[in-house]
Amino acid sequence: MKDELDKRSDASDVPNLKDFDQRLKDEANEDLADVLPTEATKKTQIIAIYGKGGIGKSFTLANLSHMMAEQGKRVLLIGCDPKSDTTSLLFGGKACPTIIETSTKKKLAGEEVAIGDVCFKRGGVFAMELGGPEVGRGCGGRGIIHGFELLEKLGFHDWDFDYVLLDFLGDVVCGGFGLPIARDMAQKVILVASNDLQSLYVANNVCSAVEYFRKLGGNVGVAGLVINKDDGSGEADAFAKAVDIPVLASIPQDDDLRKKSANYQIVGTDASQWGALFAELGENVAVAPPVRPAPLSQDGLLELFDGSETGAGVTLEPATDMDMRGKNAEPKPSLEVVYDEA
Repeated sequence: MKDELDKRSDASDVPNLKDFDQRLKDEANEDLADVLPTEATKKTQIIAIYGKGGIGKSFTLANLSHMMAEQGKRVLLIGCDPKSDTTSLLFGGKACPTIIETSTKKKLAGEEVAIGDVCFKRGGVFAMELGGPEVGRGCGGRGIIHGFELLEKLGFHDWDFDYVLLDFLGDVVCGGFGLPIARDMAQKVILVASNDLQSLYVANNVCSAVEYFRKLGGNVGVAGLVINKDDGSGEADAFAKAVDIPVLASIPQDDDLRKKSANYQIVGTDASQWGALFAELGENVAVAPPVRPAPLSQDGLLELFDGSETGAGVTLEPATDMDMRGKNAEPKPSLEVVYDEA
């Protein structure tokens, strides 16, 4: 584990975040030697979790946060996905009013947003959803930025939590969703993936983003990979080794887990047969240092899989102008001057 993260020299601002941007950076740049011990501490670990849509981030985070609270930690879970599904599992399927939607309604009514309007509790976990714009009426990334502005107005920097878990959609690589990595707003990133090409493609993209901003002087690193719906085929394990990050937990592909997730049941508790798995994940998340990944090329990623499943051996055949014209294809007279041989 590093004794201290490198201090970032570039303090450029994100539009509309103002001093909130810098204050999050300052918290993220805290010496991890003071943050990582497992005993209670007033230092806050801000952790961004990324993964492909539908891969199980919400399932993983709802249960991880619940288990961390059982372990005596103060945990704030913030959904940063326009789908607003992060807190649904935690609250038994009930939709949590989002910060953006609530803010809009309150503003129209000439009222201020209060903590109790957007933050709710269960099992010791505090949770809220940033939300997003209505379909076709705005940018999800800008919604994330706006949501963080509202968090500051609600007093984010005065809150006392051991962990703040941010659930981000990994498929989208725009500035809003890349905020924690691009602006050092978290100490570390956790990836959620499975043994399939698309989820590992997204995980690799996030590793590429982390590496890109590290080269620019950033401090965020990858703490590790959570393998969800693990069928034992090994591709996700191979990916973790290839990009040089640890596997924090392997959550098996199990029908009991599938049913409980579909029914919005929490399994991250000592009362569940799966409690020990999430307890170990909580401990690993607490102590895992942020490391610099080694992202793979597209070919390198494909090599993790059986070639028969990824189209190995396919060659690129260039198209011609005649191909493109199809039934409209007609020979064109050449303008080339041809000289008879003397």
